Amino acid sequence: MPKITVDGKEFEFKQGQTIIEAARENGISIPHFCWHPKLSVSGNCRVCLVEVEKMPKLVIACSTYAADGMVVHTQSEKTLTARNAVMEFLLINHPLDCPICDEAGECKLQDYAYKHGKGESRFEEIKMRKEKRVSLGPRIIFDAERCISCSRCIRFSDEIAKQKQLTFVNRGDRVTITTFEEEGFDNPYTLNTIDICPVGALTSKDFRFKSRVWEMSSTKSVCIGCARGCNTEIWVRNNQILRLTPRRNEAVNSYWMCDHGRLDTFKFVNAEDRVDGSFIRREGKLEKADWETALKEAAKRIKEFKNSEIAVIGSAFATLEDNYLLTKIAKSIGTANIDFVRHVIPGDQDDILIKEDKTPNSLGAELAGVKPGKNGLNISGILDGIKAGKIKALLVMDDDITTFAPDTEEILTKLDLLIVLAVNFNKTAVMADILFPAASFAEKHGTFVNFSGRVQRIRPAVATTGLDRALDGMTMSRWDKFGSQFDRWMQGHKYDSKPSWKILAQLGIQLGIKIKYQMAEEVFDDLAASADAFKGLDYDVIGDLGAEIKIKVKEPTLA
Repeated sequence: MPKITVDGKEFEFKQGQTIIEAARENGISIPHFCWHPKLSVSGNCRVCLVEVEKMPKLVIACSTYAADGMVVHTQSEKTLTARNAVMEFLLINHPLDCPICDEAGECKLQDYAYKHGKGESRFEEIKMRKEKRVSLGPRIIFDAERCISCSRCIRFSDEIAKQKQLTFVNRGDRVTITTFEEEGFDNPYTLNTIDICPVGALTSKDFRFKSRVWEMSSTKSVCIGCARGCNTEIWVRNNQILRLTPRRNEAVNSYWMCDHGRLDTFKFVNAEDRVDGSFIRREGKLEKADWETALKEAAKRIKEFKNSEIAVIGSAFATLEDNYLLTKIAKSIGTANIDFVRHVIPGDQDDILIKEDKTPNSLGAELAGVKPGKNGLNISGILDGIKAGKIKALLVMDDDITTFAPDTEEILTKLDLLIVLAVNFNKTAVMADILFPAASFAEKHGTFVNFSGRVQRIRPAVATTGLDRALDGMTMSRWDKFGSQFDRWMQGHKYDSKPSWKILAQLGIQLGIKIKYQMAEEVFDDLAASADAFKGLDYDVIGDLGAEIKIKVKEPTLA
């Protein structure tokens, strides 16, 4: 393979790589604003200028192809002088508003000004004034004064979102970005431009001024907006989720995620309608009860029915671990009536990320065993059975099944017993005879399987008062070290919720079933030992980027 030398370090590179790509692959960072690994090269910021021996002038590393024997200097006096000059030029008209800019702490311009700038400017004239707080579509605010004209947002819209909605107008120091007259900046992926904007020119209307980045914790997770399962970071402050951002995974979503996934898939976690405790219906009203009382009452009532009179409904919003425990409960009480609701919007998908299956774990639910057993009833059959008086008791986990059909709500009134595990109060939850508060995806460990058969992990980003210290993977020595911090996180958090698998495990114990799981990881290990699709997998193998299941993927039935 050809070789290149950068700052005295010789290494091989792939034919066709540019200097910046070859250097980056070998741990050498060259400053850049306009270059992005997933976008075309524009070469207009010039901050990546480097010195190449035997070349008369400095070259930009983003568009200059590496050549065999090439010797590059990124820290020579000539390079540093040019880089400082570029930084001075970029900052001539940039407003000094870092203290109020949402990008502070994540800003490339801020970082590079510190590392590569002179710390002073020779420019004494009044800065060019441009428009501020421009509404650039329904989700983004544009501050033209901060823009350094890197064109990343324009190229993203053209090349990734595949909708030409942004363009440069004017020339010289008056250049700015706008939408075409007949277009609005409203494609389903607009908020990705905020991530790739190297300055604070583009900010989210939803997140704007809510928090500094250093005041939030970030937790690796997975988007629950559709079957794609985009890898995400959950950003939390004061135990409340403030934003979701994409996490790079080339096997799933690369650097991107859709706007729906960012904005509409987490706000229920902080909502006022959270189920805030266990409830038992007495004299027609749901009344609060402690965990032990509610669990004993649920087990007692379940035992009053014949096996064939009981049905259970899992959820494609719940984890593999939750659904696997549900199947164990169903088998133990002897019912084959088990299924889950498919949430599909036909045609609502594209060839970028969005899938028409609007749940994160449809395939996982089926692989965990949530499907009718021999002679068992599916979701339609269960509702017909309730209507006919053959199904008298129903256990529903983590879903609002009234969305299945227009008459489902009326059908549920015919039940003698409805037990519900729910995150928020919904039409199914308010009809429950016994209601348990389930933890959301952001409050528990677990795994999802996306449409292509990739198992991916979620982790707790938000604390709940129902979290069991010893049973959530935190050893006592680790608790001694971090417990006081965790207690501070939990102050004021009113949701006494637990992961659904843990609620089901405790219910199973009340039913006389031997269940010894203490952590979600143990549930997954048991599933992996019993299901061929997950053979050889564990949380360590899955890691941060996921792992493919061991059998050929057959997408779940979505009808």
